[in-house]
Amino acid sequence: MKQLRALADKPIIGGMVKKAISTLASNDAKHISEHFSQYLKPQVASTADLKHEVFKLRHNVYCEELHFEDLKPNHEEFDEFDSHSIHCFIRHLGTSQMAGTVRLITSDHPQQLLPIEKFCSHAIEDLSLSPANFARENICEFSRLAVPAMFRKRAIDKFAGAATGAIDESTFSANELRCFPYIAICLYMAAAAMAFHTNRLHAFVMMEPRLARSLSFVGINFKQLGEPVEYHGKRAAYYINSDMFRKNISSGYIKLMKSIEKELFSHQQVAARESQSNGIQLPNGPLFSGG
Repeated sequence: MKQLRALADKPIIGGMVKKAISTLASNDAKHISEHFSQYLKPQVASTADLKHEVFKLRHNVYCEELHFEDLKPNHEEFDEFDSHSIHCFIRHLGTSQMAGTVRLITSDHPQQLLPIEKFCSHAIEDLSLSPANFARENICEFSRLAVPAMFRKRAIDKFAGAATGAIDESTFSANELRCFPYIAICLYMAAAAMAFHTNRLHAFVMMEPRLARSLSFVGINFKQLGEPVEYHGKRAAYYINSDMFRKNISSGYIKLMKSIEKELFSHQQVAARESQSNGIQLPNGPLFSGG
């Protein structure tokens, strides 16, 4: 796979190579989806206790490890956007630890700017896809994706600024280890499911072009809105909507997405009752129908 990726941008053969990579990834995803729910469970942090757990995980990754933010006295990393965010996380069932988290920042009025609008508006060169062009209740931003070191595959110094690290292979089974590189992808899938089923049809994210390129191999094709800028490393502004997501995702990942949605929405009525006090509208159904 590593050799194939090196050829993906070559003239003439690049298109065929990308298709081959996508097929391999899709086939692997079919296998992963069969094991994913045995080891990993996507959920929404619908209670105060779960949100505190999310904030502690973020502090571990963003403050203690990557030093993107200052250390906090209470060892929880949160900001002004968390009060109007939906927090998704993945639980490792064997240890009961959070294996990763991502938040979906929403906006209810023009004064409630998304981070990409407040801090990185200069990164949006394609103004036709600026958040300002859409109804506030229909936009969102994926943010604060964090995966703790024990669930990451590569050493952090091999990819500066990326949330990747070493897996303790003595702790986990072979099937579990195969699932872990998919945690980041599955977090984006969970966020997308929550976004599109709370009618947040237009999603934005600031991410490294390398990550966007990796996601494209599985059919999650974000549109880049401008050149990379300095924002916790070199990151660019990206956009995706529900139609783009449905159209391009590969067949193996549709199966994985269905598995994630099944977990997210199986306790929907309970989550809805728990979330009423937060004013969060939870989804009405899956992005992809069927089992």
